Amino acid sequence: MTASAGQRRLRDRLSERAHAPPMAVTAPVPSVGRPHVVGRLRGLSIVLPCHDEAENVERAIDEATAAGELVADAHEVIIVDDGSTDATRELAAARAAQDARVRVLVHDGNRGYGAALRTGFAAARLEWIFLTDADLQFDMTELARFVPLAQSSDIVAGFRTHRADPPHRLLNAAAWNVLVRRVFDVPLRDVDCAFKLMRRDLVQALPLAAEGAMVSTELVTRAYDAGARIAELGVGHRPRMAGRSSGASPRVVLRAFRELRAVRAELREGTAAGAPADLSRPRAA
Repeated sequence: MTASAGQRRLRDRLSERAHAPPMAVTAPVPSVGRPHVVGRLRGLSIVLPCHDEAENVERAIDEATAAGELVADAHEVIIVDDGSTDATRELAAARAAQDARVRVLVHDGNRGYGAALRTGFAAARLEWIFLTDADLQFDMTELARFVPLAQSSDIVAGFRTHRADPPHRLLNAAAWNVLVRRVFDVPLRDVDCAFKLMRRDLVQALPLAAEGAMVSTELVTRAYDAGARIAELGVGHRPRMAGRSSGASPRVVLRAFRELRAVRAELREGTAAGAPADLSRPRAA
């Protein structure tokens, strides 16, 4: 695979950072009644994509705020409402009005998971990005175990140790991970796990183009291609208690396969596609 000029520049920056002082602040943090944290991050942007998560979004913001305060000196919570038809937007906006650390970005229509992530990534202002979902299937305080690995990694990717999903989703996920490993040679166990701690400068330099669920594979593939250091760590997974997942819908699955073929073709050609022109258009709530 031939590297583009953009990929070569990104590799050079990653190589320079590998020999630079870590971005994590390593002073221990005393904890009473909460997880022990070894080290802290100077800044953390928490990106929560949402689509019809009115039953979960307020608690998700609370848990994200608690995790941010636990592991970082400064944090922000970025809610990306991807065209919800319920009260997700209004509930999130009310929380943002109460806490300046919470921001809400809105897609007027449902553009897809990848589009929501790209919007959140582009809006992030702090040194590290923590990606997770607003469906409350992860305990966000487990981020405390990821922080020590950030000192020697560009991405710390979670993998679900006991995935609490219906059997058909478990089967689909297993097949997808096998396919991704064969097509892109990405040695992650759980590429779609929505629990990732990532350097902001790396993520914002990647030319992500996927609109749908393929974005997770594209992110990791492009990061590996750029020479990023990626670590893996197991994370717990809880059953979804409210709301409805759309990840296994035929429309989402078909879009993922279409985008897989497109990304594979582009990477094989050694080109670097730019982000869609409307990336900055989502408006604030």
